[in-house]
Amino acid sequence: MIQYDEYKIKLNDIKPKLIELKDALSLDKLNSQIEELEGLSAQPEFWNDNENSQKVLQKTANLKSIVQNYNKLCVLFDDVETLIDMAIEENDESLLPEIEQNYDLLEKEIENQTLSTLLNGDYDKNNAILTFHSGAGGTEAQDWVEMLYRMYTRWCDKHNYKYKILDYLDGDEAGIKSASILIEGLNAYGFLKSEAGVHRLVRISPFDSSGRRHTSFASLEVMPEINDDIEININESDLRVDTYRASGAGGQHINKTDSAVRITHIPTGIVVACQNERSQHQNRDMAMKMLKSKLLEIKEREHLEKIEDIKGEQKEIAWGSQIRSYVFMPYTLVKDHRTNFESGNVNAVMDGDIDSFINAYLKYISAESIK
Repeated sequence: MIQYDEYKIKLNDIKPKLIELKDALSLDKLNSQIEELEGLSAQPEFWNDNENSQKVLQKTANLKSIVQNYNKLCVLFDDVETLIDMAIEENDESLLPEIEQNYDLLEKEIENQTLSTLLNGDYDKNNAILTFHSGAGGTEAQDWVEMLYRMYTRWCDKHNYKYKILDYLDGDEAGIKSASILIEGLNAYGFLKSEAGVHRLVRISPFDSSGRRHTSFASLEVMPEINDDIEININESDLRVDTYRASGAGGQHINKTDSAVRITHIPTGIVVACQNERSQHQNRDMAMKMLKSKLLEIKEREHLEKIEDIKGEQKEIAWGSQIRSYVFMPYTLVKDHRTNFESGNVNAVMDGDIDSFINAYLKYISAESIK
């Protein structure tokens, strides 16, 4: 069949990309590092320093994940090749849907793993802290925050990333006023840093009895979770610390004590909050970690020499500042205004299918960096 011959040609064309990916990932070097780390973990004194041992185990798991994902890609390539050869030999038309599905998956995974090699920033491999804020639009905007919150947690589920609620403030009537979550997994920050900015929603509002079209805004901040070994000096006199009773999503301790902590960095006006740990002390530690991450992210993004150079200027969460628009009515379209990448399947996007937008941004940034 002609279709099988075409897939045979496409498979031969994509094979060099698989070989180039192996070189880009430096698999031989990764395997050597894994062997070295496993040798270290086998030493009798390895568990004497529990904190360091956990870091070593996490690094080992991350490196193994990269190697295993590439090996799975090679197995998938061989499977597709075997299916095509079998279909041609037996002239079996029934294998075409399976070949199409597996080839599409192979092509997508090669692209995704290739793009991951672009994540070479200092903090790209770190966990990510996402903070959502509602903007112009009242209850409609707060509902929009909840929709975005669901979109990113669905994306986490698709990629086997874990997420943990740090702070959560319910909307007045519906939705979420603000929330912060920690997303744990290799390259979480590297992928999600592209999502930072203002997101715009256009739809018929379920809260408008007249059925009119509304435009709402929400902002997303994305910060790398920084390790304790990164030194950032913050003067205690620059901080205002407030405690309050936690509310919203959380564990059994929620609403029982004034354990929630809100920290304001007075020089910049940056505010962080944490309520989901079990004690005020733990919430304060996490909030300080969030503050340091935010200050570090701003310093890196603005190419500043030191933390003290941050002025704390904030973009308004409203018209003219959006990075992406999500249109439900009068047509369906999601468009990124930086890369011009768009998708007409808004429901799939809201279910966490945002990899194409992330990949388009990584390509865009890579192209910009070599100009």
